[in-house]
Amino acid sequence: QVQLVESGGGLVQPGGSLRLSCVAPPIIFDFYTLGWYRQAPGKQRDLVADITSGGHTNYADSMKGRFTISRDDAKNTVYLQMNSLKPEDTAVYYCNAYNLYGLTYWGQGTQVTVSS
Repeated sequence: QVQLVESGGGLVQPGGSLRLSCVAPPIIFDFYTLGWYRQAPGKQRDLVADITSGGHTNYADSMKGRFTISRDDAKNTVYLQMNSLKPEDTAVYYCNAYNLYGLTYWGQGTQVTVSS
């Protein structure tokens, strides 16, 4: 059994910031690529950003310059720093772990709402 635990979501005004956290078991954190995805009602689940065990990062084009993914090896935690938030960023954000052999795990999600 693998459990990914997200936290840090909430309500924020446009232009504000939030930092999401995801804690993973050591074996997952050390050997899987970790990422953040989001899904709004009526929309598909899309990649926000991911980071490999070696620290290589990848971002969706719409998030470049506003969002930053990082990881803390000592805490087995991956972060998503979100700045300059817009109403269209409103979604459930999911932590994800995957490897090249087809194994994929998901967290339960954390709600981010951007509204004035």
